[in-house]
Amino acid sequence: MTADRVPWRRIAARVLTGLAALLVLVVLVAPNDLDRFTVGAFLRLPVEGLLGVVLVLVLPGRARWVAVVAGGAFLGLVAVVKLLDIGFDLVLFRPFDLVLDWPLFGPAVEFVEVTAGGAGALGAVVGAVLLALVLVVLVTMAVVRLARLVSRHRLVSTRAVVVLAVAWITLAVPGVPVASNSAAMFVYEHARQVDAGLHDQEAFAAESAVDAFRDTPGDRLLTALRGKNVVVVFVESYGRVAVEDPGMGPAVAQVLDDGARRLRDAGFSSRSAFLTSPTAGGGSWLAHATLLSGLWIDNQQRYRNLVSSDRLTLNGAFRRADWRTVGVMPGVTRAWPEGGFFDYQHVYPAADLGYRGPRFGYATTPDQYTLAAFERTESASATPVMATIPLVTSHAPWAPIPKLVDWQDVGDGSVFGGMPSGDAAPEAIFSRDPAQVRTDYRRSVEYSLSTLVSYVENYGDDDLVLLFLGDHQPAQVVTGGDASRDVPITIVARDAAVVDRISGWRWDEGLKPGPQAPVWRMDAFRDRFLTTFGPASGP
Repeated sequence: MTADRVPWRRIAARVLTGLAALLVLVVLVAPNDLDRFTVGAFLRLPVEGLLGVVLVLVLPGRARWVAVVAGGAFLGLVAVVKLLDIGFDLVLFRPFDLVLDWPLFGPAVEFVEVTAGGAGALGAVVGAVLLALVLVVLVTMAVVRLARLVSRHRLVSTRAVVVLAVAWITLAVPGVPVASNSAAMFVYEHARQVDAGLHDQEAFAAESAVDAFRDTPGDRLLTALRGKNVVVVFVESYGRVAVEDPGMGPAVAQVLDDGARRLRDAGFSSRSAFLTSPTAGGGSWLAHATLLSGLWIDNQQRYRNLVSSDRLTLNGAFRRADWRTVGVMPGVTRAWPEGGFFDYQHVYPAADLGYRGPRFGYATTPDQYTLAAFERTESASATPVMATIPLVTSHAPWAPIPKLVDWQDVGDGSVFGGMPSGDAAPEAIFSRDPAQVRTDYRRSVEYSLSTLVSYVENYGDDDLVLLFLGDHQPAQVVTGGDASRDVPITIVARDAAVVDRISGWRWDEGLKPGPQAPVWRMDAFRDRFLTTFGPASGP
């Protein structure tokens, strides 16, 4: 019986050794971007593995095993960071930042809590931590096992590493993707990123110190908009892909072109262009802060520094010029102290909107209800209003989607109760057919845009100036891997003087920006807007 067990033990040992080698190989050569996951990506010879074998061969006993364990743990951390890179790239179009992105996990947990409840959020956190720990332990154990094998067979290992080193040098030529140093380059790029992140606070302080409008008195701000009600609407995930993608653009363009015609018939003019957002796939608040502050807010550290500063926001400029400033925030479901920084005199979070209808995916309220609630609460204001309104129906997972109803029937939202609804989590898009996800995205954007057009038709007057824009592009499951960060922006007004004022911007006529429409960075908008609608002499 003992003799029978020996071969099985040897077989099991060899299988474990093979799995250990495979795991280490995968960690060393695996890309940190799912778009590059191909068979060829894994059929490579990693120079880092050869250097590891050399270290095991040359280091003395105790130092050798300290290096092996430390190296295994480090390689395990590399695996964890690669997974984070993949996740961030899927959602935000960029790798994970080891310095600046840790604060994003707080909003992420809150996001899961909103969509899946407290137990779901706790389970997600525990599961993520356990996965990281298990991965580090498994990779470390794999490296230790391979190091023991090398130590036991030093002569064979020495010959093998010499042959493989010669092969690596021979194959390390352009156009022959076999010799790999991708793990070393991965570590190098993240080290550079860490250095940049550590200096980002200084860079941001220097940028924010420059503000041409900081001391401009209220009577010299926004003089060309006196008496106007200015509404700034962020349309969630409304990106350039929605108007230019061959599979989606024609349908969205039809909505926009039809909307432009209807608004012209009602006496309104419109102009459109593109802005480059600081984020993609998510992080809406970073885009909102960028547009309103005139500073490039592309990470959470910058956002926190911004909201603890005295930077003059676009809202603050309106308030200084004696507008009533309000924020209608259907996505705010808990305390939001940042409202004070943005100079809102009143904030309407989700709980204060009085909605009594069902949820449609992530959205706490349908866009039509959000706009109706704003009209109901602020239309009687004796002071001109400047409102910021993020619309959330077009937030992932983009299904189900409500239907437009007569504005007189919106009421407390109960009218939406007869429509197919649900509270699917945004991450549901990654488990569904991509073609269906893209269709759902297109339909949700069409709904949001149609709602805005209908709102202007029903409530717009000579004093309305509507500015609506996307906050960021949708996730890569919609855009593909090489999308820009551009989002459409449109201004609508009935007063010809308002539209004439922006003639120098050279924006395209209508609600749809064309392929050659101007593209500005989003942080440039505040100063251009304040300059254009201020006194002719500027600030």
